Amino acid sequence: MSGPMPQRREYRLTTAEIIYRMPDHPDLLQSFIWQKLDLAPDFPELRRFLEFWSRNIEGKLHSVKVGQARSPGRGRFHHVNASLRLH
Repeated sequence: MSGPMPQRREYRLTTAEIIYRMPDHPDLLQSFIWQKLDLAPDFPELRRFLEFWSRNIEGKLHSVKVGQARSPGRGRFHHVNASLRLH
């Protein structure tokens, strides 16, 4: 009897938009973009960075938006049937 197939975990390019409050002006929000290869759905790299932020950076976190794309792999090549020359 076979059970469900385990999912293969892949590192994927992860982008997080981190919105934080300015330390000297807490009513103002600032944006910071973080990007690294990470594993969904736990995002251990992003979590480590946010923990570091909370301990070492004065700007209080407001929100974090996360997006992820497949990591770049081998390029795909297509045969071209025509070529154009521009002068």
